[in-house]
Amino acid sequence: MLRLPEVLAELDMSRAAFYRMRARGQAPRPVKLPNGHLRFRRDDLDAWLRNLDTLAY
Repeated sequence: MLRLPEVLAELDMSRAAFYRMRARGQAPRPVKLPNGHLRFRRDDLDAWLRNLDTLAY
C-alpha cells in the first residue's frame, strides 16, 4: 500500500492537482483508512496509469 506522498512523487503532481482530479473522479481509487488517511494499492495505481496511456493514443 502506497501513501499519498509516494503516489504524488511518482506522478510528479501536487497535492492540490491530485485532489482536483479526485473530485472529478479521475484519480486512482484510494483505500480510506479509519484514521482518514488514504492509501493506494500498487495494482490499482498501475492499472490506472495503463488506462491513462491507452487514452493518450
